[in-house]
Amino acid sequence: MQLLIVVLNKTERLETLLRELGEAGYTGATILDSRGMAHSLDGYGEYQFMASLRMFLDPDRRESKTIFMVLRDEAVPEVAKIVNRVTGGLNQPDTGVLFTVPVQYTEGLDPSCS
Repeated sequence: MQLLIVVLNKTERLETLLRELGEAGYTGATILDSRGMAHSLDGYGEYQFMASLRMFLDPDRRESKTIFMVLRDEAVPEVAKIVNRVTGGLNQPDTGVLFTVPVQYTEGLDPSCS
């Protein structure tokens, strides 16, 4: 099993992403509001320049959404494909990131995950 994590910068795509994941049978996820480090450092002295640059490049987006999903190993490529289709591709600037972490043990999950 894998913990798939998506940090979605294109938050306007969240509803569509969740709908398409649900239609594909992936209904177990936790979604948290998140914020990038550059936006958080905007008042901290030497980091102020980095935050100012970030605000200049993308002044409207300050928040992101972080999605956590525990999936069977074989489900990861399909979910990644959905994420890329809905976002227009994670290879595009300021879209988001996706990565997985191995899961060794779980309790309380839907049996379809394992």
